[in-house]
Amino acid sequence: MLQEFAGAWWAWVILGFALGVLEVVVPGFIFLGFAIGAVVTGALVWFGIPAGLPALILIFAIVSVVAWLALRRFVGVRDGQVKIWDRDINDSP
Repeated sequence: MLQEFAGAWWAWVILGFALGVLEVVVPGFIFLGFAIGAVVTGALVWFGIPAGLPALILIFAIVSVVAWLALRRFVGVRDGQVKIWDRDINDSP
């Protein structure tokens, strides 16, 4: 039963869109990589990739990590975004 559900391309795409909506609700670029991974996995299933559930989960994980790293590289931390503290708040001026 689970094997048949995992092979349904629409299930992966719905999971991807649900994770995309969750990304809008919860800030932080955490779920967007997973959303991209799920949609790409759904597209691969739709194109007819012959893979079982373990292989699809592996593809999902690899694509999600690559997408997350690419998002962090191109959209994530910008120059000057990190605050470096040079004195403690408890130090007397």
